[in-house]
Amino acid sequence: MIKLRIVSAIALLVAFGAMANAETVKVDGMMAASADGRPSRGMTQASVKSKYGNPASVDSPVGEPPITRWEYSDFVVFFEYDKVIHAVVKR
Repeated sequence: MIKLRIVSAIALLVAFGAMANAETVKVDGMMAASADGRPSRGMTQASVKSKYGNPASVDSPVGEPPITRWEYSDFVVFFEYDKVIHAVVKR
């Protein structure tokens, strides 16, 4: 009976340990684009511009910290200072 409990406990630990794995992938020192093609959080303005080209329009920084908005044909990217904080797909 005790051996059965020990074996069951070990099996549970192994099962939960296998589920606890996670992986973060970085590409060329930056985060990769999201699955739907938008820039992902943490990308720099330079990396967004090199990957997606020049935006159709750029709004000047507003507020503190400064938030800048770049508009592309399919999505809008919001930056805090030089980093992407959000990218929204247009309807």
